[in-house]
Amino acid sequence: MSFLIERLHARQVLDSRGDPTVEVEVTLEGGARASAMVPAGASTGRHEACELRDGPGGGYGGRSVMRAVGHVNTELARALAGADAREQAALDRRMIELDGTPNKSRLGANAILGVSMAVARAAAAGLGVPLWNYLAGSRAARLPLPMINIISGGLHAGRNLEFQDFLVEPHGFPTCAAALEAAVRIHRKTGETLRAARYALTGVADEGGFGPRMKSNRAALDLLTRAIEAAGFESRRQVSIAIDVASSHFYRDGLYRLASEGRELTASGMGEMLAEWIDRYPVVSVEDPLAEDDWDGWREITARLGSGCRLVGDDLFATNIKRLERGIREGVANAVLVKMNQIGTLTETFEVIDRAREAGYAAVISARSGETEDSFLADLAVASGAGHIKVGSVTRSERLSKYNRLLAIEDEPAAPPWEQ
Repeated sequence: MSFLIERLHARQVLDSRGDPTVEVEVTLEGGARASAMVPAGASTGRHEACELRDGPGGGYGGRSVMRAVGHVNTELARALAGADAREQAALDRRMIELDGTPNKSRLGANAILGVSMAVARAAAAGLGVPLWNYLAGSRAARLPLPMINIISGGLHAGRNLEFQDFLVEPHGFPTCAAALEAAVRIHRKTGETLRAARYALTGVADEGGFGPRMKSNRAALDLLTRAIEAAGFESRRQVSIAIDVASSHFYRDGLYRLASEGRELTASGMGEMLAEWIDRYPVVSVEDPLAEDDWDGWREITARLGSGCRLVGDDLFATNIKRLERGIREGVANAVLVKMNQIGTLTETFEVIDRAREAGYAAVISARSGETEDSFLADLAVASGAGHIKVGSVTRSERLSKYNRLLAIEDEPAAPPWEQ
């Protein structure tokens, strides 16, 4: 079996928001063939790698990605022809060197990541092993705990609330399948509770959760806690809550402006409010409680809340090893959100995951709001052994493709463990 790359071909396809994205196909000389589709974010931080779009004059109102597609089909195809698909780090390094910019803005992180993913999948196919097994290497693979979006706000639901997501973590169950069944029950009970309370439902949010018009962020916590218990589960012992604050999007001039709460808070004030909520509600994880460059505030809130709660840096770290290293040095956060397209290659993604583990930080493998039906992320989460995956809700096929892949992996004869 030859693992040398014979052909790279990219095309423009559509993501879950109807926006163009890149799909890459790789064919190896030995006959193995695989493809991968690249996700895109709406709530993007300033420190992410560059998603190359065509801009004014391009299709889809300038959102088309034909320039990125062209880079795969010309420059990257020529440069990687004859390369060994099993040499993932060398291939990724070669693409980074060819791009030559700090943020992959010349070729586009969407072009580079599409190749990186497709090459890994082709190598796994050539070896005849599951993708998660191939990606794991020497890491201890395990099935991740799903963090499931139930109520959405922020940029995912028309800013009906400031906080972006309210999620459940069904941790008190013997299998991944049982945890997902519990999440479905809670999702349905939340819908019943919202309708009984006569909340205006503004439609399904970007990641499949409910997007109700609620009076405050706290009201969402109240309702979700009630829904967990109405579904027949014990909060804290069986099911807990995670919050994605996404605070960079309502941070202005040193203040966090919470219109729905009727107040403007300093970083210290945000810490006080979240401490009260963590004490009152079954909240075990808070993502981006402060803005992406509020390092002083992050140090303060980590000292205050970090011993009893997972404090996850998303915009803060942007899946970037340099920013993660700064956080480790300065005692900021205790977990990192991992999004492949924030950095642009599989090698750099695993570098962040492995460094987080070494430093005692948790890692949460995350999808984007603009997703595709590609299930790659599920295999990545299992392979990494990170223990958590954040995909979205239990509606919409681009979310369910990842959950269904986890169910398939759990059903394999040599399935990795479920360790919660």
